[in-house]
Amino acid sequence: MRKEDIKTLISEKKMIAILRNVSEDKIIPTVEALIEGGVSLLEVTFDHNHSNYITNTSDKIREIKEAFGEDVQVGAGTVLTPEEVVEAVKAGAEFIISPNVDEKVIEKTIELGKISIPGALTPTEAVIADRHGADYIKLFPAGELGHDFIKAFMGPLNHLAFLAVGGISPTNIQRYLSTGITGVGVGGSLVLAHAIEKNDYRKITEVAKLFNSNIYQFGGNTYEKSN
Repeated sequence: MRKEDIKTLISEKKMIAILRNVSEDKIIPTVEALIEGGVSLLEVTFDHNHSNYITNTSDKIREIKEAFGEDVQVGAGTVLTPEEVVEAVKAGAEFIISPNVDEKVIEKTIELGKISIPGALTPTEAVIADRHGADYIKLFPAGELGHDFIKAFMGPLNHLAFLAVGGISPTNIQRYLSTGITGVGVGGSLVLAHAIEKNDYRKITEVAKLFNSNIYQFGGNTYEKSN
């Protein structure tokens, strides 16, 4: 899919599901449950605690793309080096998400024609990221920062596109969207570890539908398209 088409999807869907520490044997049923709930944007994170994390995460991205094709758009998360960018893109990643601003990571992502989403916590970092070509700026941790902080932060930088990540739930997602952000990234409150452990994937579908219903009520069209 073209880069601009994926950016349109992010604007419309407004939510990226973050798959962190989901084992390879659980990844496909987890994604199936998310798709059933109307989710089609996924982030698979690198776990730098493991020596083979690049291969492990790349394999998961590749497996998801082979299983679901254009039904999902997959990105890589916690990307810290240009090498990780290259390997993620080889596996099928369409967007690259980082917890920090690293100009080499941003530039490699842009060079490969993919969407760059670095993380920033100050206006200086946000502007630096933008100058190096970032498509979106990730504000993390959104839950601790609060929507009032995010709204104030964006005031003088409203020409930039922001995503909020961390602490987003079905009950507060509309408040965060009301700040003017493009969308959100949601991990543990959507990709439920306890449900995955019990193979209760229906619960993930139910929560995904609740998120998407609230997005739709706010003005997004995800829920309408998925039902």
